[in-house]
Amino acid sequence: MHVLVVYCHPVETSFAAALHEEVLRNLTAAGHTVDDCDLYAEGFNPVLSREERLGYHDVPSNQLALAPYVERLRRAEAIVFCFPTWCFGLPAMLKGFFDRLFMPGVAFDISDPANVKPMLTHIRRISAVVTYGRPRWVAWYMGDPPRKIITRYMRRLTGNAAKADFHACYHMNVATPPRLSAFKRRVGEAMARFA
Repeated sequence: MHVLVVYCHPVETSFAAALHEEVLRNLTAAGHTVDDCDLYAEGFNPVLSREERLGYHDVPSNQLALAPYVERLRRAEAIVFCFPTWCFGLPAMLKGFFDRLFMPGVAFDISDPANVKPMLTHIRRISAVVTYGRPRWVAWYMGDPPRKIITRYMRRLTGNAAKADFHACYHMNVATPPRLSAFKRRVGEAMARFA
């Protein structure tokens, strides 16, 4: 499969960076072709400008500013997101990626506003590798937006056809090296059998 890996963390020595490397290594070893989209390394601009917002519904001209990213998304058969949870949500850079790229004519057809149609039907598989500072019950109490975006919103954009899984490491604030190693190993195993 052709897998788009969307990675979002600014620190190259972080645990998220180690997870990202584990994802890439195991997907490649499993025979997938990988398009590694490191948002910070690529200098992705997450800000939806006034002009973009005014032209948001103007398909296909709304896609011009992000044409290379649109093409990468369209080539993907699967997407793996790798990111930390900050303030119980997506990092701003990744939120901006969703805000700007998942637009009319790319992620959905809104030509009939009463009957919005998904357009990412070529995506067969969705996965996420996510860290949280707090325990699972706190994320649940806060509604766990990252989990819902991956397992509900993203699946909806595929017409609910894609299989989705969510690998979460909770309570990073008190994580021990053995627990982090075990989670990293589980992520590697999941990517090795990714299909």
